[in-house]
Amino acid sequence: MGVEIERKFLLSSNAWEDEVEESLSMRQGYLSHDAQSSVRVRICNGLADINVKSTRDGIYRLEYEYPIPMQDARELLNKVAHRPLIEKTRHILRIAGHCWEVDEFHGENKGLIVAEIELGSVDEVFHRPRWLGKEISTDARYYNSNLSKLPYRYWAEGS
Repeated sequence: MGVEIERKFLLSSNAWEDEVEESLSMRQGYLSHDAQSSVRVRICNGLADINVKSTRDGIYRLEYEYPIPMQDARELLNKVAHRPLIEKTRHILRIAGHCWEVDEFHGENKGLIVAEIELGSVDEVFHRPRWLGKEISTDARYYNSNLSKLPYRYWAEGS
């Protein structure tokens, strides 16, 4: 059984940009999603995968991910996935022994930037970088699967 323990945060500044080690372009779409589970197809760096997640609290998830042929991924994204697709650049940062992923969204979710950290346990202590803002781990609006149903631009403050 795969498990993902993840915390998500908004950012308080763009100071994180100075710490980026790698950036990856991602395109993903959801074949199925509801309040507790999702099935996603993703293309990233010339590789494709299908992913199944299930959650009850937004932090602790069951997660299963498998590689699939690129042609299958493209067809699923083009013909089956819900719209809009999620397009983002994932920036990788390594800080105080943890890998942070900062997702900068494009397209329908342009303007949204979210930092994520995967942990070994729900109560694991971690260093909070100075650019970290409000925690949104349990705010379902920020789940990628929900951003494909109701994009950020429709509910963001100031919109």
